[in-house]
Amino acid sequence: MPHSKRDGRTANRRSFRSDRRAIEGLPVRLVIALVVGVASLSVMMGMIGDIDGLAATEVDAQPQPEVTTPGEQSLDVAVLDPDGSRVADATVIVRSGSAQIDGVATATTGSDGTATVDVDPELGPNQPDGTLTVDVKPPAEGDYVDERGNTEVLVVAE
Repeated sequence: MPHSKRDGRTANRRSFRSDRRAIEGLPVRLVIALVVGVASLSVMMGMIGDIDGLAATEVDAQPQPEVTTPGEQSLDVAVLDPDGSRVADATVIVRSGSAQIDGVATATTGSDGTATVDVDPELGPNQPDGTLTVDVKPPAEGDYVDERGNTEVLVVAE
């Protein structure tokens, strides 16, 4: 009696069902591969995190005074890194927010990490208060960035 293809497939299924090694060995091998892969990835990510060239340091601007009144005046703005150290050669930019100034006021931090910016904020009619925004353009020779918002200067009517 000739063997049909159907009989051959049925015999293969029966032999596969009776072979316990294929069912037991495959998941164990996958688990081992997964554990080794996760451990390798962890080591590689640790190595990448230790490379200083890929990390950027956020700077923050701290204006003094933080609350002021309308009229001509100077703001002292300190530029700090996350460790609290002052950053020299950064450009401080003060712009109109809800309080108005003419144009944009800029200054560069000195060796002490502080810049003095001259502003003349004005409030609109019936406007009790407003803000001036402060941004920092970090120095070119560092790995600094200014991506988060900085402290705004509050201008309050007298």
